[in-house]
Amino acid sequence: MQTANTSCARFTATRNGGKPWGRRLLVAALVALVFPAFALSQAAEQDSSQVRVNADPTFPFSREIEAFAQANEKGAAVSNATLFLGSSSIRLWDIQTSFPDVGTVNRGFGGATTRDVLHYYPRLLPPAKPRSVIVYVGENDLAAGAHPQDVARDVLVLLKRLRADYPKAHIAYLSLKPSPIRWTLWPKMAAVNMTVAARARVQGFDYIDVSKTLLALDGLPDASLFRKDGLHMNARGYDRWTHMVDAYLDHVGIDDSRGTAAS
Repeated sequence: MQTANTSCARFTATRNGGKPWGRRLLVAALVALVFPAFALSQAAEQDSSQVRVNADPTFPFSREIEAFAQANEKGAAVSNATLFLGSSSIRLWDIQTSFPDVGTVNRGFGGATTRDVLHYYPRLLPPAKPRSVIVYVGENDLAAGAHPQDVARDVLVLLKRLRADYPKAHIAYLSLKPSPIRWTLWPKMAAVNMTVAARARVQGFDYIDVSKTLLALDGLPDASLFRKDGLHMNARGYDRWTHMVDAYLDHVGIDDSRGTAAS
């Protein structure tokens, strides 16, 4: 939430040229009272012009979900696209620029937990069935206090649902990432990663470990790959992810070509 910072100037009344200083003191007091109110009103007016995405406390993602619905209605359905699904790490990823040679659909919304994705699931899907699905979610669950076992279970429920809806699609789960601000959660993230990775073959999805590429030589998160908030990646961090996911998409594309040729 944005907050308005206001500063109040302190005025000092003095005698000047023999004029009554009481009048000056009164004017100064009035200015001191009016100025903060004016600053606050200006800040409020400025804030009101900036529409907050998650402004509804009851349905905090309603505007983003509505934007997805409008995109489905207005835009032409992208056939054989790669669907990117999950939280803000997906939402902030410039996937169109990162993957210019494939059709992409971004269905990431900031602050989403796995249960949020499951709740809005039917409204997140694009009109045309995707060729591939890239999923990143679960980090916010742990940050909100969820137990790793519960997070892994919810992630696997989501992946199972995607597999049922898209039986021919390539589905990949991106491992939870280490970040400077959430480094204390890393043991829990690693536990979720391990559990999900162990179920990949059985449930028919791929697991891509994108965590190691964000670590420095000392084993800690590389701060140069993150924004100032210490949570979200910057362009350099996303370049690391793009390289790995692009290689994955190329690999499954080759497999598809071989399968088509064989048939």
